[in-house]
Amino acid sequence: MKRFALLTLTLALAACTRSPQEASTSPATGNPTATATPAADAAALDTAVLGGHHWALDTAVDANGQRIDALLAHADKPVRLDFSDGRVAVSNTCNRMSGRYTVEGAKLTIGDMASTMMACADQTLMALDRAVGERLRGTQTAALQGGASPTLKLTNAGGDVLTFRGEPTAQARFGGPGETVFLEIAPNAKPCTHPDVPNRQCLQVREVHFDEKGIRTGSPAQWQPLYQDIEGFEHVEGERNVVRVKRFVSGNRPEGEQVAYVLDMVVESEVTPGAAPRR
Repeated sequence: MKRFALLTLTLALAACTRSPQEASTSPATGNPTATATPAADAAALDTAVLGGHHWALDTAVDANGQRIDALLAHADKPVRLDFSDGRVAVSNTCNRMSGRYTVEGAKLTIGDMASTMMACADQTLMALDRAVGERLRGTQTAALQGGASPTLKLTNAGGDVLTFRGEPTAQARFGGPGETVFLEIAPNAKPCTHPDVPNRQCLQVREVHFDEKGIRTGSPAQWQPLYQDIEGFEHVEGERNVVRVKRFVSGNRPEGEQVAYVLDMVVESEVTPGAAPRR
């Protein structure tokens, strides 16, 4: 009897030390059955990559895989997202929109968005505003794929899938935050001497200053030719503008490209008499 009790205890202890997979058996066959393991969590969002790129909408499909035409109304100017300081800004819509966002693992939550209140004659742009607001608000499952051409895929609760292409921001490209300056741009470009571009027409600019209330202060500087383009700005002959730009200075770039200007916003715009209207 003692030997039988000892054998029973040994077998019981062996069963307790088996792995879960070994201990689980099929009632019908007595064979071990596979034990389910939890699925790996989706990769957490890299907020540095998220904030270091402009995100242009590339594709948009609903839960049935059908193209969402309202979101892709203007292929030449796709909807763009920019993430900075806990806010997401939406551009290339009728109205500019922005709202708070939070990241938790692979979940991106966007709150209610504030919007400018312009009325656009183009009804597709008005519809675009509504479509963007409806689909971005709330919690999205986000998949971020890095590399030279990063993509950001957002899937909302209704199953809509929006895929964005990433383009590095000027701050990421130039390695710093840059300096904010205001430039007044004269209505007409003038010939200028450029070592690499013969017969070049240069914008005529001068730096201006504003106080915290947005009122001009001091005297503007002298007009100077601007040998670089202002990235994101399209000049129209006969149109005077005041723009807010980021000025980047980098000693690591080739000669002649060490100073770069990137448009932040157009502050003032005025068509001078006799100028051709903007198309």
